[in-house]
Amino acid sequence: MSKSTTIPAPGPGTQESGQGLPRPVAAPRMVKQRRRRPGLIALSVALIAAGGLSSAVLYSASGQRTAVLVVAHDVPAGTKLAKADLGTASVALDPAVKAVKASQASSLVGQRAAVDLQAGALLSPSQVTKKSLVGPGEQLVGVSLKPSQIPASRLSPGQRVLVVSTPDEQTAAADKENGLERKPKTLAASVVAVGSPAVGTGNVVVDVAVPVKDGPALAAQAASGNVAVIVDARDGS
Repeated sequence: MSKSTTIPAPGPGTQESGQGLPRPVAAPRMVKQRRRRPGLIALSVALIAAGGLSSAVLYSASGQRTAVLVVAHDVPAGTKLAKADLGTASVALDPAVKAVKASQASSLVGQRAAVDLQAGALLSPSQVTKKSLVGPGEQLVGVSLKPSQIPASRLSPGQRVLVVSTPDEQTAAADKENGLERKPKTLAASVVAVGSPAVGTGNVVVDVAVPVKDGPALAAQAASGNVAVIVDARDGS
């Protein structure tokens, strides 16, 4: 009785040779592992961290806002600042912009506007002054004017004007009878303050600064009511 021999089927990891016998499979080729460079990795991490820090600083700087003073409404040059003239705003300022911080508001009240201030504008230190509009060697004289003796355009502090002495009725009549034509006397002055029109008459008192030598004569002329005020063309108003 003959015995049968069973040849096992090739299993995984074997290949069948031409004679039907299994043969070993070649081992897979090893992939060469890349060589790591710790120094390069550290440098990359440092650059990424620096970039992130710079972005954070720039974002923080651009979002930083400062409380500053703004002009609440139009203020003519020479006018004393009141608390109501100042407002506050929170803005991101460029270092080149000179502005007054909101915390300094109380120190500005009572100072004068050095230039015309426009409503809504940022207030800068150069736009206010502690200097008086009455300079050395000058006197302050109040002149009461009728509506016909003053320009319709409102005068403002710091404005240059000419105070004109007008003749009284008797002098004017005598000059007319004698055929005389007198040239009116004028006096250069600067406006310091402008009062509100009086109820009923509309008369306005304008305080003007004039040289000391001319103060008494102007006060006497103003008391007679024979004066008028015109805007000096050199003022550019």
